[in-house]
Amino acid sequence: MPERAPRLAPHMTTIGIIGAGHIGSQLARAFTGVGYDVVIANSRGPETLKDLVDEVGPKLRAATAEEAAEAADIAVVTVPLKAIGAIPVEPLAGKIVLDTNNYYFERDGHIEALDRGETTTSQLLQDHLPTSKVVKAFNNILSSQITTDGSPAGTPNRRALGTASDFPEAVETMTRLYDELGFDTVNAGPLSESWRLERDRPGYGQRQTAEEMRENLARANRLP
Repeated sequence: MPERAPRLAPHMTTIGIIGAGHIGSQLARAFTGVGYDVVIANSRGPETLKDLVDEVGPKLRAATAEEAAEAADIAVVTVPLKAIGAIPVEPLAGKIVLDTNNYYFERDGHIEALDRGETTTSQLLQDHLPTSKVVKAFNNILSSQITTDGSPAGTPNRRALGTASDFPEAVETMTRLYDELGFDTVNAGPLSESWRLERDRPGYGQRQTAEEMRENLARANRLP
């Protein structure tokens, strides 16, 4: 039976979430559910998140993006790709930043470097946050499944989620977070390989075990 990764200390760790759409809201529910304090922000102002805060309870508070970034021990950026230029830089310096993004040209407009396979969405965020430690996270699962598909470590056919980072400590942290929420981890490698987890590749979307995901990542094409 696989060993459970050592837990982070929820009472000592605040997770800042920038973006309160489907993924951000679900992560707020999931992380508070396992004991973390969460500060969440959106582009419309903290007052627009009252219903979510009332639902989740006292471990969640709403703030501005700058305040969420400052409060975060670990941050999550879950905004449309076209909006990453507005993510505060200095408050996230030195911090691990989870990137949930996928490239939807229908929403974001065409980005030539992505269309040509010259970079990845996570590399774009890392370029914007040069002093942070960006790690791919939660991009290859439906938001609604974040709080429903987890299971204890060692469960047969446990679902796996993917990650990638240029920083080993960020992958280690992501592995612990995934495990706490009930998922195995498959590491795709550095951010330059994070395209393997993204839209229209076989590692994206459908429920997969760790073994299945490793096989799918290996057979992925750079330009689907």
